[in-house]
Amino acid sequence: MDCLQDWPEPIVRVQSLSDSGATTIPDRYIKPPSDRPSSAPSANLSIPVIDLDSLACTDGTADRAAVVRAVSDACRDWGFFQVVNHGVDPRLMRRMREAWRGFFHLPMEAKQVYANSPKTYEGYGSRLGIEKGAILDWGDYYYLHILPPSLKSHDKWPALPPSLSRETTDDYSRELIKLCEKVMKVLSSGLGLEENFLQKAFGGDDVGVCMRVNFYPKCPQPDLALGLSSHSDPGGITVLLADDRVKGLQVRRGDAWVAVQPIPDAFIINVGDQIQVLSNATYRSVEHRVVVNSEAERISFAFFYNPKSDLPIEPAPELVTPDRPALYQPMSFNEYRLYIRKNGPRGKSQVESLKAV
Repeated sequence: MDCLQDWPEPIVRVQSLSDSGATTIPDRYIKPPSDRPSSAPSANLSIPVIDLDSLACTDGTADRAAVVRAVSDACRDWGFFQVVNHGVDPRLMRRMREAWRGFFHLPMEAKQVYANSPKTYEGYGSRLGIEKGAILDWGDYYYLHILPPSLKSHDKWPALPPSLSRETTDDYSRELIKLCEKVMKVLSSGLGLEENFLQKAFGGDDVGVCMRVNFYPKCPQPDLALGLSSHSDPGGITVLLADDRVKGLQVRRGDAWVAVQPIPDAFIINVGDQIQVLSNATYRSVEHRVVVNSEAERISFAFFYNPKSDLPIEPAPELVTPDRPALYQPMSFNEYRLYIRKNGPRGKSQVESLKAV
């Protein structure tokens, strides 16, 4: 882990570049032509929208079964879906958005107190991978550890602005953990497994949870840059609270990109590489990216629900048959995410490298 102690180059905050009034972006943010937003066609489609209200029923009703089928179909076909009636108070969601937006508009010296390192990523950051000379993304972020308790440190959470109380972020985290536990049961049932199967495979109560608050400032040349490069999420499931005023998330659909239109007070959920491995590729983690624009900033909250870091993750034995052998070699999440920390977002190259020969 020695290579992860510090960043290979001085960190430049993207927000400071945006606020400078420059009409062009530095070369370090200009993507190769094949990776630019206009490099692939756009598809006039929408990711599935699923109402979770029926999950409150515990008696195996037809409505609950329909939700399980809808989620399962979305994970097999899209890897993404939006959920409404999810049980999280919309007022809490709005408080989080506004309070964290306030953090990113603090003076730079106040934010720099929380500057992060690549060792854990916790704190205020502006790049993911540590490759020297890499083309960077047009975005800043704040990364928080939530579980296990041994990694959580309120001292590393911002105390400013006053509206950003640590209690608010704690409340939000507790509600999102409940939602993730609910979704994990649905995912298990959709695979024909006992509903607690995936939770047990993740370590039961000893899961890993973290959150990245993404801030994408205005960009004077949005056709040349990306807020976040194309990637699949390395972890288990991701619950995204998007900025419902500004679109930015795009999901790969074949050779095209689908722009996601966030529904107010909804969450966007996607499966990550660990679920793809456990499901033996029945569920798919799908590449996605974030585009930026010149007219408005954007904020989003990516809540990551991951396996216990030292557990080997491999295809569920129940999903391995002579006709469909295990597609992936076992690997712990600790080993897996080290690749991401070194290289940053790289499409689906990491999960593909796990395929059994």
